[in-house]
Amino acid sequence: MSRPADRLNRRLTIGVLLACWLLSCTSALAGPPPTKAEIARQKAEQLEQRVVETDRIEPAPDAARLTPEGVEAVDPRGLAPLDDAISCLARSIYWEAKGTDQREMQAVANVIMNRLGNPEFPSSLCEIVQQGAESGHCQFSWWCDGRPDEANEPEQYTAAKEVARRALNGTLPDITHGALFFHHRSISPGWMSTLVRTARTHEFNFYRQPG
Repeated sequence: MSRPADRLNRRLTIGVLLACWLLSCTSALAGPPPTKAEIARQKAEQLEQRVVETDRIEPAPDAARLTPEGVEAVDPRGLAPLDDAISCLARSIYWEAKGTDQREMQAVANVIMNRLGNPEFPSSLCEIVQQGAESGHCQFSWWCDGRPDEANEPEQYTAAKEVARRALNGTLPDITHGALFFHHRSISPGWMSTLVRTARTHEFNFYRQPG
């Protein structure tokens, strides 16, 4: 006959084995952990929403910020569909300012983020970048030029993604002073006469609405 201590040990062992089995089943049902890209997309969506809800661009808490590795995982080859905040912002920076220096890319990112924080514009970065496509009057010309939208210059696109990461994290200084519009300095669009110029870079002029 087993002693009481032996019975207790046996019950404890069975209990531990049952708990381990339940935990492994729960883990299996939960599926694999999220990938770096999935985590980055989720963070970017939360950072995007943070700007929309507060109408301000401020540094995000450290734990909420995008990492270089996460951003890289979302679109490593510049081929991702334009349906997430990181890709839409980075691809727009790339196409508007590729071949220029970091300051030009930063200024373009400032305008897009300023629009995100302004209730007069759409409430997501992809909608901002793609605004006007339905009427053929795109706010960002690269989106409507009929050419492929893939980023095929890795170094330039890596630089654009880093600027996009800092912009979403709220750590990119606004060198345009609140600009919502810009154009290349080689052209003079008619709409600029109704706006207030806020900044000028080597490549672009930047504007806000009066008042």
